[in-house]
Amino acid sequence: MRVEDWIEQAWMLGASDLHLETGAPCVARVRGELQTIGSAVAGDALVQAAQDFLGPEGWAQFRSRGSADLSVASGGVRCRINFYQTVRGVALAVRLLAPAIKDIHGWNLHPDFRKLIEGTTGLVIISGPTGSGKSTTLAALIEELNATRSRHIVTLESPIEYLYTNRRSFIRQREIPTHTPTFEQGITDALRENPDVLVVSEMRTPEVMRLTLNAAETGHLVLATMHSANCAEALSRLCMSFPSDIQASVRAQLADCLVAVSCQRLEFLSVHRLRVPRCEILLPSSGARGTIRAGNFSQIGNVLQSGGDEGMWTFDRYQRWMEQVTDWVRPEAAAPRAAAEPIRAPRAPPLRRSAAAAPAAAAPLKPVRAVSAPGDDVFEVPAEDMDLAQLAELAKKVVERKP
Repeated sequence: MRVEDWIEQAWMLGASDLHLETGAPCVARVRGELQTIGSAVAGDALVQAAQDFLGPEGWAQFRSRGSADLSVASGGVRCRINFYQTVRGVALAVRLLAPAIKDIHGWNLHPDFRKLIEGTTGLVIISGPTGSGKSTTLAALIEELNATRSRHIVTLESPIEYLYTNRRSFIRQREIPTHTPTFEQGITDALRENPDVLVVSEMRTPEVMRLTLNAAETGHLVLATMHSANCAEALSRLCMSFPSDIQASVRAQLADCLVAVSCQRLEFLSVHRLRVPRCEILLPSSGARGTIRAGNFSQIGNVLQSGGDEGMWTFDRYQRWMEQVTDWVRPEAAAPRAAAEPIRAPRAPPLRRSAAAAPAAAAPLKPVRAVSAPGDDVFEVPAEDMDLAQLAELAKKVVERKP
């Protein structure tokens, strides 16, 4: 099977991820659990797929680096693919993305998420572990802005996952390193491009974090993602990434520009047979700002517990809300491809007689002349129209010739 066939099969199963490796069985993650869906994958097929998807230049970079990222549409399914080398050979990790971009309601997020994008300046951090749907939540916020406000939105992504269509907003998507070499360069350039909203798909390095904070302080609404297990860890990780002598100023800068921190996990609701995000949301109350400035990140949990009246959410409080919801938005069912119709021979046009010819009795049988050796079954049939009686007589002669 081709890689495209494996992707289609995983999509039909409702998988979120697909893993292929030379000589190993094909594995898909369905509802958070890994399961084998096929036999061992041939290494030649993966090498050919990598060459086809990456192209000559990308393949050369893959050979030197040992890994490569890209987003593609395969068989109508948009995917984020990571190619990498293992001890067995080429391997793929494929993230299957939703076919359509939805807003906050469409992704089954709490309506309070709309508060995160009401402002025009500041920093919104979407965090969570790997595979928790951070990119999907980020896409929901962007689409909510796109549908309700007129904004100039510049996104920096590596790679581009969802492709947006301009509605009320104007969205400019840039991919690292296709359109700009690094996130650092992309953020610096974006500040000269008159954006209202800047989207940084992931903050990884201290320099990217510093530039992101500066952008949030200079009159822009900045949406960014990072990996963490909860809101406190996200804030701590961001501040601890800087040298110790400047961490106090970074905490003060963060406390001043923070709009919200959201951390999420994906939960499978067995009753509804649906995976939805379970979230924790920290808002910049006076208590939260003071805690951040002091660096007491271990107290963020207490701030969340006491901040319910201010719109904050703990995981437990969010869980209770989830238990009350009955009208979850279900993803579109994966429609199977239409089976190819069998090839049929074209039907011959019906025989037509001349309109001037009057109906007449059947013409006498014309002799059928053999055109080959007596032991052969090839006959020359007259070109004139023949009725059923003549065809029956011809068939009789053919049978008589059979040994």
